[in-house]
Amino acid sequence: MRITQQLYAKGFLSRSVEELKRRSSIAWKLEAVKGPSAPRPLYDFRDADSVKECVLMSDDLIGGSSESNFDFINNTNASTSPTPNSPSNYARFYGSISTSLPADRLAIQRTGYAAFRTPNQKPTVFGRSLWDIDPYSFLALRVKSDGRSYFVNVQTEGVEPTDLHQHRLFVKQPGQWETVLIRWNDFVRTNYGFVVEPQTEILRQKVRSVGVGLTDRVEGPFELCIESMWATNDADSGTLSDEAPLGNELKNKRGESIKW
Repeated sequence: MRITQQLYAKGFLSRSVEELKRRSSIAWKLEAVKGPSAPRPLYDFRDADSVKECVLMSDDLIGGSSESNFDFINNTNASTSPTPNSPSNYARFYGSISTSLPADRLAIQRTGYAAFRTPNQKPTVFGRSLWDIDPYSFLALRVKSDGRSYFVNVQTEGVEPTDLHQHRLFVKQPGQWETVLIRWNDFVRTNYGFVVEPQTEILRQKVRSVGVGLTDRVEGPFELCIESMWATNDADSGTLSDEAPLGNELKNKRGESIKW
């Protein structure tokens, strides 16, 4: 028991020191006045522990038949050389979507989804850890997609805990690694899959988690690889999501599609 407490304390102190360094750097560089000088890392999927700590979800929680997996991929010792721009380590989100309804749960009328998200952030001496992305314009994700209609889901410390801010993960080169940029201001507030009115912006100072989900209800296999995600002001570092074709599954309660 003592060893467990010591390890926990060490982790707590280490996180607190890192947060103190980050805050001190912001003050020293006058970033609150001049703006941040570099991107802010949010989550890195390049080691096994970071992937293992993520939260995996699918409709099997309500009796559905969709299958989802979230694995760490290490290509460092692969027998074949990685493709150009391919990272050595990353996470692979894959499985199969099924829209079959559970025969023993007649109340369930809709299945066919899978998702993952980053874990709840651990506390520091400054309190619960949350991402403050207010100084940044974009969320950046380094991904390789199969081209299916994935959504990026952002959860904050808002008034309604079941609210999500969502945006389509548009890619231009399915099957290839690319960096996708999404404007923080372009996310749409939803609740249980429906767009909420009136809309409110993301609580930018208190972002709890970021994840990716697949809710297109198209049966069959899926695969999305992700290396990292970060907040940035560099509009030239990737492909802006609004440069891609329109089209999505988000609707309001009147059944009207939402235009980005």
